[in-house]
Amino acid sequence: MKIAVVGATGMVGTVMLKILAERNFPLTELLLVASERSTGKEILFKDTRLRIISIEDALAAKPAIAIFSAGGDTSLKWAPKFALAGTTVIDNSSVWRMDPSKKLIVPEINANILTKEDKIIANPNCSTIQMVMALAPLHKKYSMRRVIVSTYQSVSGTGAKAVQQMENEQNGIQGAMAYPHQIHRNVIPQCDVFEENGYTKEEMKLALEPQKILNDSSFSISATAVRIPTSGGHSESVNVEFVRDFTIDQVRTILDQTPGIILQDNPATNTYPMPMFAHGKDAVFVGRLRRDDTQKNTLNMWIVSDNLRKGAATNAVQIAEHLAKHGLT
Repeated sequence: MKIAVVGATGMVGTVMLKILAERNFPLTELLLVASERSTGKEILFKDTRLRIISIEDALAAKPAIAIFSAGGDTSLKWAPKFALAGTTVIDNSSVWRMDPSKKLIVPEINANILTKEDKIIANPNCSTIQMVMALAPLHKKYSMRRVIVSTYQSVSGTGAKAVQQMENEQNGIQGAMAYPHQIHRNVIPQCDVFEENGYTKEEMKLALEPQKILNDSSFSISATAVRIPTSGGHSESVNVEFVRDFTIDQVRTILDQTPGIILQDNPATNTYPMPMFAHGKDAVFVGRLRRDDTQKNTLNMWIVSDNLRKGAATNAVQIAEHLAKHGLT
């Protein structure tokens, strides 16, 4: 199987290559695509040095699957061209996610809806993926009515420029700014740009994407997305009101038995999810489970995941694995 990675030198693209190698994805040829200034350079994949090619050359090679992580503009222009050539595109940008003709996939939840006709498949937002991984099994059992989420998102979610800004500020170096404010020793209550309703684009992704993934608009989500000075891993405080009542032991059992979830929930030993535990791992970590005693049928929990892995690269590779396993390319 011939695979292309578009945006191979970016933060997510680099992790994608690592995950393809770790998981021994059944590829026969790997095509690496990056910006024009990187064309011709080489990247080590497993024990082989691969030359970066242009996106035009990758298109002409007609890969079975192309995983895009090169920004929305690139995806808008090139994903349809790859799809027209018969390639199945898995896109990590936000441009196709809410397109009603495109499917938004978290493999553990809804990969079963994919068909051979799906030539552009959207990878959800990083914060959405970890939240919906924990919410989906609980929604199935208790039926969500309303979710309130506050995120604590690392600078790696913005990209290399943001990581460099934080490192520069830590070392007292003047440099390019990815944010409108200092991030070192600070918290910025803004992820992405503001929309007319006062919410940011990131907050609206959290509000809308879970409904599409779960194919259910019976619940509502209100989000506040916050950038914090950590280099990797997103955290979320989630308050969810259900239609049906639950016990904490029931919730703990459901989450503990859900593939892709690791339960870390023991206050007696100060055991709870933190980015330092999630780093480099593909699981979603859940803890701080407790009832919200201020209203009926309501649960509080804390969710953490590596935003570059399950929040982006791993989820995309898992989609590709599903396509390969079921002959859907």
